[in-house]
Amino acid sequence: MIQSAQLLKSTVQLKNASTSICRRFISQLPKSLNNEKLPATFRLKTGQTFKATSFGAPLKESISGEVVFTTSLVGYPESMSDPSYRGQILVFTQPLIGNYGVPAMDKDEFGLFKHFESDKIHVKGIIVTDYAKKYSHWNAVESLGEWCARNNVPALSGVDTRAIVTLLREQGSTLGEIIIGDAKPAKELEDPNKRNLVAEVSVKSKKIYNKGGDVKIALIDCGAKQNIIRCLAKRGAEVHLVPWNHDVTKDSTHYDGIFISNGPGNPSYCEETIMNLRKLLIRESSKPVPTPIFGICMGNLLLGAAAGFETYKLPYGNRGHNQPAINLLTNQCVITSQNHGFAIKDGEKDMVEGWEKYFVNANDGSNEGIRHKTLPFASVQYHPEAKAGPQDTEYLFEEYLDTVRESKKEYLRQKSKVSKKIYPQIQVGAEVNISNQKQISESA
Repeated sequence: MIQSAQLLKSTVQLKNASTSICRRFISQLPKSLNNEKLPATFRLKTGQTFKATSFGAPLKESISGEVVFTTSLVGYPESMSDPSYRGQILVFTQPLIGNYGVPAMDKDEFGLFKHFESDKIHVKGIIVTDYAKKYSHWNAVESLGEWCARNNVPALSGVDTRAIVTLLREQGSTLGEIIIGDAKPAKELEDPNKRNLVAEVSVKSKKIYNKGGDVKIALIDCGAKQNIIRCLAKRGAEVHLVPWNHDVTKDSTHYDGIFISNGPGNPSYCEETIMNLRKLLIRESSKPVPTPIFGICMGNLLLGAAAGFETYKLPYGNRGHNQPAINLLTNQCVITSQNHGFAIKDGEKDMVEGWEKYFVNANDGSNEGIRHKTLPFASVQYHPEAKAGPQDTEYLFEEYLDTVRESKKEYLRQKSKVSKKIYPQIQVGAEVNISNQKQISESA
């Protein structure tokens, strides 16, 4: 009994100490860069307006963009820094946003951001119901409002976001405008789907991650999330991040695999990428050992377009961490992370010879993936790397890299057979100077 009483007393003391520390921590939280709560208005192109309060950047001019919503409960730093949201105003259906703050821009062993999907915020603005100015998390270094203000991104609270979502679901995707304080409304709202957003977010020159990996992967950057690079690098691949319009068929580097990333906007503006992929598919289809190709999200749309599929705009898109997708090969249903407003037409009349449907969305029946029936070409519309979101389908990276490694072995075996046939006197792998090669060639 005495020991129990002492244990209870110690527990109470520890709890009181923890409470005191928490209170002291909260009292020392940094003040918002925008202390003044400015009145604001959120206006849809369809005419509806919503009164709100600004907690982000106090912009003197209104901003506009495509209004989209996410059903994600967590992961706002990852979502807001995702290049796929370029040019969009993001509405959160989760009522409370900001309670765990924003972490530091720390990097991992590959030089990738641990907690973000790029080096900056890509959304045009955010809309939430309740904003938690006071945050609490061991990893946080600033509030959501401070992060938005520092990146010149407007943020509104006090809005019935579920009413906005209902309108979007009933009327379809539309444009919207954020007006803070005395800012004047724009004469015309900006439609991000009328420009090449992929070119805006892609790298301008090649970058290499995990140099020395056992297989070389060309990752075509249409707006690649950091975690896609990480998922390849941590599984041993050397990742070559190349620009969106890079023609890998003309690259001097021999790649063991080709990967097409996610990205923002309308795929029809990526005509250069589609043409490059079409050339790639033709080249690889004729090889005895074709190079494995895989795509994610925008990568699914571009690979599909290159193969001959048509794409179309969804009524309001699929965005969130709780989207069910059915694997048509196994009839397994997986929960996926998604962020897209376009899809591939996959009706009976739309199918391309040699290709088949891979995944479909269990909610709306839209396409979630395609694959070639006999060649190692496939893609999915959702995000198997998640971040944030479920990891049900991260195994696709392992399957892809297993295929790449098997393909590389077969490629080297075929190359070895050719070398032995052309240079029978030379041991494969031995170093031979050019003059020796010439003499052997002439004698042959």
